[in-house]
Amino acid sequence: MKTLLERRVHTRTDLSWPVSIWVPNTSSFHYGRTANISKNGVFVETGPAAPIHAGEMVELNFPRTMCLAKEKGQFARIKSGKVVRIERSRVLNEANLGVAVQFS
Repeated sequence: MKTLLERRVHTRTDLSWPVSIWVPNTSSFHYGRTANISKNGVFVETGPAAPIHAGEMVELNFPRTMCLAKEKGQFARIKSGKVVRIERSRVLNEANLGVAVQFS
């Protein structure tokens, strides 16, 4: 039996928000939704065929509502981070890939 050690410092908040993931290694965008987010990272559910691998750097594009875009002066919040975990167990039952990203 394997014991997992919880290393999170920041509280996660459940949040379903559209997001696109830019993968520089393949020069491709992949679209999905956040499942939860914290100050330190995010968990994204995306298509099962996305060529994303643990250890690679990605950019996340979080689109803003029109009201927030006017307030902030930008239509999206861009964050970069490192893929720390891929959950492939969801592919058969939920037809999506789970991607955990730690913000840089």
